[in-house]
Amino acid sequence: AVDAERARIARELHDIVSHNVSLMIVQAAAAREVLTSLPDDASAALSAVEGAGRTTMTELRHLLGLLAPAADGTDSADLSPQPSLGRLSPLIDRIAFAGLPVEVRISGEPRPLPSGVDVTAYRIVQEALTNAVKHGTGGRAEVTIRYAERSVRVEVLTSGPSVLTGDEPRPRDGDGTGRGLLGLRQRVAVYGGDLDARRRLGGGYRVRARIPVDPS
Repeated sequence: AVDAERARIARELHDIVSHNVSLMIVQAAAAREVLTSLPDDASAALSAVEGAGRTTMTELRHLLGLLAPAADGTDSADLSPQPSLGRLSPLIDRIAFAGLPVEVRISGEPRPLPSGVDVTAYRIVQEALTNAVKHGTGGRAEVTIRYAERSVRVEVLTSGPSVLTGDEPRPRDGDGTGRGLLGLRQRVAVYGGDLDARRRLGGGYRVRARIPVDPS
C-alpha cells in the first residue's frame, strides 16, 4: 500500500512539475532569443513564464495540502479545483502561446465524470501536448474527446517532425526519461482502460486512450 501511494504521488508530482516547467523553459528560451530585437514579445514570453510558475505553485500547494493538512484540521493552502476536461481551455491557451496551435473536438454528449477518471483524461492531454512542445519542431495538434455510454476516449494527434524512439518521445537535448507515458499507462490501467502512444507516418505522434466509465 505504501509503494502504491508513493507511485501515485510520484505521478502527480511529475504531471504538475514536468508540464509547467517544460513550458517555462520554452518561453524563457524564446524570450532570450528576442530580448533585444523584439522586447514586447520577450515581455509576453516572460509573463508566460511567471504564469506557469504561479500555476505550478498553486498545484503543488493543492497536492501538499492534501498530503499534510494543518495540525488544527484546517488548511491555509489555496486549493484550486482539480484538473478536469472542463478546465482544458487554460491548458490549451498555454500550449498555443508556447507555439503549438491546438484544435479541440468534442464528440458525444459531455457529462460529469468520476473525479479520478476526469483527472486522468486531463493528464493524458497535458502530457501529450507537453511532449509535443518539448520534442517536436513546428506542426500543430488535434485533441479529440469522445463521450460514449460506458467509456471516455481521448486522442491527441500531433503533426510535423518529431524525435521518437519506439513508442516513447525522445527529446533532442536528451532530458527525457519516459516516466510521463509510463505514468499515464498506470493511471489508465487503474480504471481498466488502455493507452497507446506511437509515432505517425509522416511525422508527429499519436496518443490514444480508452477509460471505462460506469454508466450509473
